[in-house]
Amino acid sequence: MRVTTTPSMNLEQVWQNALAEIELQISRPNFVTWFTHSQLIEKEAGVALVALPNHFSKEWIENRYYNVILGALRNHDDSTKKIEFIVASHNDSAIKKSLAAKKEKKEDSAGQLSFTEFKIDPDTNLNPRYTFETFVVGKSNELAHAAAQAVITEVGSKYNPLFVYGGVGLGKTHLMQAVGNEIKRVYSNKYKVKYVSSEKFTNDVIWAIRNKRMETIKEKYRLVDVLIIDDIQFIAGKPATEEEFFYTFNALYEQNKQIVISSDRPPKFIPTLEDRLSSRFQGGMQVDISFPDYELRSAIVRTKLQEKAVLLGDEVINTIAEKIQKNIRELEGILNKIIFYQSRGEEITPKFAEKIINESIQEPTKNINPNQILKAVADFYEISPNDLINRSRKKEIAESRQIAMYLLREVLSLSYPFIGNKLGKRDHTTAIYAYEKIAQEMQKNQNLNQKILTIKEMINRE
Repeated sequence: MRVTTTPSMNLEQVWQNALAEIELQISRPNFVTWFTHSQLIEKEAGVALVALPNHFSKEWIENRYYNVILGALRNHDDSTKKIEFIVASHNDSAIKKSLAAKKEKKEDSAGQLSFTEFKIDPDTNLNPRYTFETFVVGKSNELAHAAAQAVITEVGSKYNPLFVYGGVGLGKTHLMQAVGNEIKRVYSNKYKVKYVSSEKFTNDVIWAIRNKRMETIKEKYRLVDVLIIDDIQFIAGKPATEEEFFYTFNALYEQNKQIVISSDRPPKFIPTLEDRLSSRFQGGMQVDISFPDYELRSAIVRTKLQEKAVLLGDEVINTIAEKIQKNIRELEGILNKIIFYQSRGEEITPKFAEKIINESIQEPTKNINPNQILKAVADFYEISPNDLINRSRKKEIAESRQIAMYLLREVLSLSYPFIGNKLGKRDHTTAIYAYEKIAQEMQKNQNLNQKILTIKEMINRE
């Protein structure tokens, strides 16, 4: 439906319609956390201006939900080409002040390409900052990097599909988009490239079913030469979306069109994913990106500092690289926070950096209960929570039970007697053994690390 978006009442209606679609694509807790205080305050020349309550919300939504929001807005007003975000509270004076500042900034930078214009290509959804040149390579990602580069030399015929998997914030999106940007650069306009999140693909399918326009999906996705789809695990358990993607995948594959897919885990570990899709994914090249080692984390920090033309002492860099071990995106976010404090005149010492890190990486656990952890573990292993409690000694049950014990201790700091009693009235020494075994195994087993990281994400999505 095409709408006019000039009066404020229409802006509010468009935003409410968009929010209704966004809510279908993300978990309820995430929707409430990030979108409750959002507001569409201006629409001009195809640019939608969205106000958010603070800088943290702005950065998070801009990086994680940009394409979801853009797709939802386009479904109600197809003149929307891109989105800009500002920080403003829900009062007229704050919004007017932000709009005035935005206008002044635009006038000051006349004749120059704005950051947002540089950021996202509306035709491909690619971020031009994501290139192979800015991707730092180490032991944890060198195979994935090599496979991605090989795709460039033989588009559609080598490593098709390319399936990249790994935990949140390890660089999958950067690497995938680098493939798209490099294909555009090397082959100019020969190939039509499209990057899309699985949430956006799902949203398009929902819209097409609602409006009885499935042909639109076929035209949009089956006419591209390179389809890059992120976080494919989120289509699992959505029959209509899985079916449409299956046919899209086959149509592209039969024409030797390149398909690049990412997930937080290998295809065989995606619960409720249809077997026919899983087998298609496993038929290509599967590469993983695991947790970065210290050398890679240190190199990433130094690369980011060089990009931003900022200096930090070696001891501070070492502190950051040592303390943030599992998430490159988190590392970059904390580095930005430290740089912000430095720009305000703070002296950045290793002790100050450690304080910022400790404040930033504390995981909220107040809304998590033991049953949520057991359910997440059971869902991951596709078993019943009761299987964790009974006396089965099957290998997969034993492993899942030990991981449940580890997480109950790690996430909620529960006592060993409580954990043992919770999982089948076992002795507390069993819980101690399980915790220590998993903790030690994680030091050398990247696959186990991946499983636990994925389960933690499932817990936080409950």
